[in-house]
Amino acid sequence: MSTLAALGGTPVRTESFPEWPVHDERDIEAVSDVIRSGQWGGYPYPGPRTREFLDRFLEMQGGEYAVACVNGTVTMEVALRAADIGWGDEVIVPAYTFQATAAAPMAAGAIPVIVDIDRETYCIDPKAVEAAITDKTKAIIPVHLGAQMADMDAIMDIAERHNLIVIEDCAHAHGAKWRGQGAGTIGHFGSFSLQSSKTLTAGEGGVLICNTAEFAARAASVVDCGRPHSGKGNEESGNQFLMGANYRMSELQSALATVGVERFPEQAAQREEMAAYMDEALSEIPGIRLLKRDPRHSTRSFYRYIFAIDPEVYGVNHEAICYALDAEGIPCWTGYEAMHHYELFQPQLSKLPVPSVFPERFNFSEMHLPEAESACQQEAVWLGESLFRAGPKGVDDVAAAMRKIYENREALAKKAAEFRGE
Repeated sequence: MSTLAALGGTPVRTESFPEWPVHDERDIEAVSDVIRSGQWGGYPYPGPRTREFLDRFLEMQGGEYAVACVNGTVTMEVALRAADIGWGDEVIVPAYTFQATAAAPMAAGAIPVIVDIDRETYCIDPKAVEAAITDKTKAIIPVHLGAQMADMDAIMDIAERHNLIVIEDCAHAHGAKWRGQGAGTIGHFGSFSLQSSKTLTAGEGGVLICNTAEFAARAASVVDCGRPHSGKGNEESGNQFLMGANYRMSELQSALATVGVERFPEQAAQREEMAAYMDEALSEIPGIRLLKRDPRHSTRSFYRYIFAIDPEVYGVNHEAICYALDAEGIPCWTGYEAMHHYELFQPQLSKLPVPSVFPERFNFSEMHLPEAESACQQEAVWLGESLFRAGPKGVDDVAAAMRKIYENREALAKKAAEFRGE
């Protein structure tokens, strides 16, 4: 049994994993074309490269209507405003997601209602959604997390029975499908991020898929400072102004994103093949629980791959596991904090109207969401997409590192106890 690298041994892997984002001469030429054109920004909106990108994105993801935005946080705020959801309305969000999912309703004047997750998938629990509905509930934002998708059959059933808007947070789900239908095309809106680390990136940017032309026109108006828009291409038309802001995506970003769409299918297939291999490799290691693969989730996307460790088996929680994995040359992360404990989500420190007027709705000290807390404080280990672009050896190295940690679990637990002063 070899010694853990964290305890002075030799790491399993010394070779770096593939870098992200991938780029080549196509990106340089695309950006150069925009610079030469003189139309760099987002106005008039949408510009020709933005139109081209949206068409390409819809061909890849599905859907008929899409609006480009400055980022994948604004997309959710825009969706809420396009659906006329705002002051005092309630929007149900999961506890396990990036802070943007809960911050977006506040930006629209609505109250985020945080609910627990399903232990088997780490996505929003439909039973918790149903229990949280009141006469003020207007929307649900299910998050497709890591390589998982929320149970969209259950979510849409709830939404239809209670007349609620569904905004799919697809920041992790480019290319994912549920029953063969693209993520983001099942609800009324689908919000996608193009931030630097995402599997389709323009550095920053966002896309909002809308399920009707009316929603798309309203969303485009919100994005373009309230200017009237209509139709699939969002041509300016008519006299119906909205109160909007400048949330436009630039032509430079759109050019980069269009090249990214060209690369995406090959990259996605490579990740999915290697992730299936990862499932098999990790399933043979004691103390590891793979998140449940729902058969209705017909195509997975791999922005992050998440598995759970059993702290009782290893004698430590996921922080020590990630520390040991990283020392073995495997980059990893413990993931997000539960929303009610999240350092990046502290509404009470802002002067935003919603927490100021409804402070009782943000008393997180009395909130207990056991499944999210377990994932965030004890179990979850997150792996990045680059591991799956390193070929079979990348997966083999991850599995070898986890086996090594399991074999050395007592020594790791002893070291962790010493570190804590026990």
